[in-house]
Amino acid sequence: MAPLPWPDPPVEPTSWPTHDADHLLVTSAEMANLEERLFASGLPAEALMEKAALAVTARLRQDDCWPRLQRNGALVLVGPGHNGGDGLVVARELQLGGIAVRIWSPFERHKPLTAAHRRHAHWLGIRELENPPDPMETAVWIDALFGIGQRRPLEPGLAALLEQRRQGGGGLIAIDVPSGLCADSGQPLGTGTACATLTCCIGLVKRGLVQDSALAWVGQVERIDLGLPAALLADLPRSTPLLLSPGDGDTSPWPSPPLAAGKYGRGRLLVVAGSDAYRGAAALCLQGASASGCGSLRAAVPRGVAEQLWQRQPHVVVSAALASGAGGGLELATLPGAALERLDAVALGPGLGEGPGPGAGAAADDVWRQLQRLPGLLLLDADGLNRLAEGGDATAVAWLRQRVGPTWITPHHGEFVRVFPALSGLPPLEAAAAAAAASGCSVLLKGARSVIAAPDGRCWQLARASAAAARAGLGDVLAGYAAGRAASAVATGAAADGALLAASALEHARAGEEVVGRCGAGAATPTAVATALSGAISKRLPRW
Repeated sequence: MAPLPWPDPPVEPTSWPTHDADHLLVTSAEMANLEERLFASGLPAEALMEKAALAVTARLRQDDCWPRLQRNGALVLVGPGHNGGDGLVVARELQLGGIAVRIWSPFERHKPLTAAHRRHAHWLGIRELENPPDPMETAVWIDALFGIGQRRPLEPGLAALLEQRRQGGGGLIAIDVPSGLCADSGQPLGTGTACATLTCCIGLVKRGLVQDSALAWVGQVERIDLGLPAALLADLPRSTPLLLSPGDGDTSPWPSPPLAAGKYGRGRLLVVAGSDAYRGAAALCLQGASASGCGSLRAAVPRGVAEQLWQRQPHVVVSAALASGAGGGLELATLPGAALERLDAVALGPGLGEGPGPGAGAAADDVWRQLQRLPGLLLLDADGLNRLAEGGDATAVAWLRQRVGPTWITPHHGEFVRVFPALSGLPPLEAAAAAAAASGCSVLLKGARSVIAAPDGRCWQLARASAAAARAGLGDVLAGYAAGRAASAVATGAAADGALLAASALEHARAGEEVVGRCGAGAATPTAVATALSGAISKRLPRW
């Protein structure tokens, strides 16, 4: 049977969300450059410092901070640069607001503006400690030591003090970046790092603060708005990563099928998943696909799953009941060619187990060739990627680049390294972007804060996700859901743009948070997340 004609993709990629201060993720160098341009325009450094510090103070006046400050007072740790100046302005404002404030600076020299604020603090009667503070004290520590300017590990005495504070559970509030943490990578610079309960990130969010490696140090990250001019932000490259928060799901770029569209006009998806060793993966992937709202859902699954499927998910059409090999992996060679015809998308990989990939000389080679020629979307997950990597990374990347239709890959770190071993040492944002450029695929690199990259250089990162929902099988739900959402989009004539993969990841994370918030951490099973995803879809469907 001849494949259906495929619509040409839109010329322009989807631009979502808005490139504004709420979404841009920048490096420390990019933020410093923006500040220098403001100074070059005539804005005094003093004005920007006042603006930043007053905004931080306003945040501290909120109910989750102010009562504790009133009870226990504050100690501001002052660095030699302008981050220290920010801290001194905060100390001044807290003092004027009736808070008992002290300052401590382990540096002999300070930049002129910071030194001026220090003199004023003394004039106000703010006490400056001569010796290091007691790390076990109850006062709220405010870290204004270095900000984004850190390049070296902390001096041993300071590192030890902050480590004692962390171990004692006292915590602190960081202005811009916790001391000892790289603002770009999110990695500790040495053995001592400030452990914040709240990080007040000034201006734009720094990339390092949302990386998995930073989560143990930054606490709650909140952006402190500086009212940066839109024209200044517009000069940042369109490839600047965008931070996705739960509210961005309300504006995600999913196209809606026509109201009169039948089931085939709402997306045709085939799920190839599971094996005798991992039967549950097939069921979970199909649950995610069912939650996506795609109109026609088909399955190529192990025989044991296929025999029971009509009882559990009667809306799923069994395209093939596949055998499993001696090792328990699904035999793709038994997938009939007709099963890959007239589809908008295929999801392949969850729970397949071990088996041959393309070029292995096995009977499955014909299936891999058909997948390569598939004009619709191919989503490769888990063992689909592991099998692809069997022939080595060069073979895997070459296979991906020769795909006829669009491809989404959704690896966790281990699967990513098997397909792209040369990129294993890069930070997640850079690794995903490089993989997308090399393979021509949209890449979802899964983690506590997943990263998504499109081949044209656009990148996204999730700002939030619930750790309680991170369980075995959750990725299977995501694979089915993302592929089903893509099938529905492709059926409307839209391209399977990387922004849609990012939207799928965001909706999936938001569903996990919703289940935990409504039912508690123990209830956040993959099945519960799939159910929450189906509810999210119903809110977006057009009304008859």
